[in-house]
Amino acid sequence: MTQATSRSFVILGGTGDLTGRLLLPGLTELVDAGVLADGVDVLAVSQEDWTDDEYRAWARERLAEHAGHVPEASRDRIVARLGYRHGDVTLAADLRAALARVAGAPVVYLALPNTVFLPTLEALAEVGLPEGAVVAVEKPFGRNLADARRLNAVLHRLLPEESVFRTDHFLGMQTVLNILGLRFANRVFEPLWNATHIERVDIVFDETLGLEGRAGYYDTAGALKDMLQNHLLQMLAVVAMEPPAAVDARSLAARKADVLRAVRAPEDMRRDTVRGRYIAGTVQGRPLPAYATEDGVEPDRGTETYAEYTVGIDNWRWAGVPFRLRSGKALGADRHEIVLRFKPVPHMAFGGGAPEPDVLRLRLDPDGIALEINLNGAGDPFDVERRSLDIALPPTRLSAYGLLLKELLDGNAALSISDVEAEESWRIVEPILAAWAADEVPLQEYPAGSDGPTSHL
Repeated sequence: MTQATSRSFVILGGTGDLTGRLLLPGLTELVDAGVLADGVDVLAVSQEDWTDDEYRAWARERLAEHAGHVPEASRDRIVARLGYRHGDVTLAADLRAALARVAGAPVVYLALPNTVFLPTLEALAEVGLPEGAVVAVEKPFGRNLADARRLNAVLHRLLPEESVFRTDHFLGMQTVLNILGLRFANRVFEPLWNATHIERVDIVFDETLGLEGRAGYYDTAGALKDMLQNHLLQMLAVVAMEPPAAVDARSLAARKADVLRAVRAPEDMRRDTVRGRYIAGTVQGRPLPAYATEDGVEPDRGTETYAEYTVGIDNWRWAGVPFRLRSGKALGADRHEIVLRFKPVPHMAFGGGAPEPDVLRLRLDPDGIALEINLNGAGDPFDVERRSLDIALPPTRLSAYGLLLKELLDGNAALSISDVEAEESWRIVEPILAAWAADEVPLQEYPAGSDGPTSHL
């Protein structure tokens, strides 16, 4: 990470929570790592009627709160190069005036609610972008399959596909990236990575956090759209894809798209999906009110804070293996991991019952890998005991967002989601959304701080 980029960066939605909590800290990490060259323009566009100095003061406060791990000198350097433009991002005239303030072919990042993606992209298409420009669109990409298709159509008019980044910062997580090395740089794992040896795969992202003041976004999204339609399906695609010809943007996108095309949506919604919403409880000693009583929540909307579903993959490698995806808020413990459970041995040569099958755990945040296996016991050499070979991965210099922004600025789309992946992800979850909207699956209530509703995991 020694070569610095001089590409300008434009943030549409420059005063939002995403910008203050993740984008500005990520850019600050790049400054500190020497990746973002001195003198690079970083322009924020939003509707607040602020001056450059007022925006810099706001940014300095956000960085003090969310980028305390970065030296103050680097925070000062990013603040010094920030500019601000008051404007409506859905109006071509305002975007034209903003883009005139930056040089070259910029990265334009839509840090916006997905409800305004389409008019913003249409305005950008009217203005036009110079050759070499890049557009990044946050998740969730659209509100449904039809909306995702409309967004893709506008993006394809605006830029070539290789210049479009549909971002998912989970792809920048160290463990998710290490799945590629674990599978494709080690002969010991890849021959076992199939339905012959693996019984099931669980992808879990449980959180102790509750709503945390995000009702404006979360109550119209819910756990299914917020996590399982994008982040967890991307992890499924990385785990289940065929070996790529190379670890580059085109090869990875093609292999991930093949997997998502083969995913079979749940057929029995009551059996294969779970939806829940937390009520008042205590999370690790902290009292939490019921979701329905949180500020900004419309209780009658029935937004879920816990979502789970099981899908199959109709291909040679994974036929018959259930993939179970789950994420919930206000649960009793944080659990972020991908779990591959192997089938039991075909014959037990030792006495007693069959031992527990082998389990490979790929932990996320903090990152680590654990292989749970059976070994001969310390006391009786003819007995077997459970052992875990556990590796804690050292922290990386860049956060997931820092790495994502670096790849954006370098023009490397390997951590991007392709147009096909974006549409296939909606194709998978739309039947679930329709069944839940029709109340075919009950909305279970679970106390905050508990293990959640009745689950298949």
